[in-house]
This record gives sequence, structure tokens and C-alpha cells, in this order.
Amino acid sequence: MSKTPVPLHADDLTGFVRTLSQQLGDSSPSHLTLMNMVARAAGFQNVQHMRATSAAARRIKARQKQPAAEMRTVERTLHLFDAQGRLRQWPSKRSVQTLSLWGLWSAIPAAAVLQEGEVNVCLNAEHCFDDPATLRRTMISCGLLTRNRDGSDYRRVEQAPTPEAKVVIRELSERRRGRPD
Repeated sequence: MSKTPVPLHADDLTGFVRTLSQQLGDSSPSHLTLMNMVARAAGFQNVQHMRATSAAARRIKARQKQPAAEMRTVERTLHLFDAQGRLRQWPSKRSVQTLSLWGLWSAIPAAAVLQEGEVNVCLNAEHCFDDPATLRRTMISCGLLTRNRDGSDYRRVEQAPTPEAKVVIRELSERRRGRPD
């Protein structure tokens, strides 16, 4: 006669082992020994192996929850950049403009306070149509760059890029590596 498996789920291993130890009374092994015994009974080498496996599963699950990038918009955006990763023209579509700005944002030094001229130098190195003012203003309106009210002290706003922006930034970084010195 075959046995039907009965699943066991414990939200917290420590609490489970503590209760088990109390049930065993004076004959109970140490807390860590009992945790390792339970982990081995569950198919792991020890409790550290069990924790590492659980942490890896949580990280993978978190990555899967991230929305996929809209690759058509990414393709349209990357088409506007040359082989060295410089923006050739200002896009007409707002969604493509925003993604293009993420590419430029990645070229601005993080955690640095820059003057307008320094920002212009960064932006001029990353585009071909000689209009850093439009780029600066649009980056500020999109929340990618901040400045003081008097127009001084520009700072890159540190934030997590969208999935599409991550793809654009990664591709432009590779193109920039191919630039002649």
C-alpha cells in the first residue's frame, strides 16, 4: 500500500525548531544541531545551504516580477544614436525623447555637483546637433537632473531606470567603449 505524501510548510524555521525542541524536552540536541537536522531532513546539506537556496529563490522571483522592456521603443530610440553612442537628432516622439535622455543621463557623473558649462561638456560629448540647452531643460523637466533656482549646481538625480532605459543604457555603454580616444 503506497503512502500519500503530506506536505509540511513552516513559515519560520527557528520557531519550528524551538517548538520541536520544547516537545523533545531534556533529550533535545542544541538549537543549531536541531536546525541542521531539520535542514538535512528537507534535503539540504545544512541550515546555511537551506538559507542560501531560499535567498536565491527570492532573488529569482523578484527578477521575474519586473516588467519586460518594450523593445520596439528601445529599437526606435537606439536608431537615433550613432555607432559611438551619440544622439544624432532630437526625437519627435515623447517616449523616444525620454528614453534618449536616459542614455544621456548615464553619461553624467553620479553624485557630482556640476556647473552649467560642465553639464554642457558632458552633453556635447553625447550628441551631434549642438543643443545642450534643450537637453538640459528636458532632463530637468523629466526629473533626471536638478539645478538650483539660479541655474547653478546641476546634479544627476539617482533613480532606478525603467526596463527600457536599462536596455538603452547598456547598449549605449557598449557603443561608447568603441569610441576612439
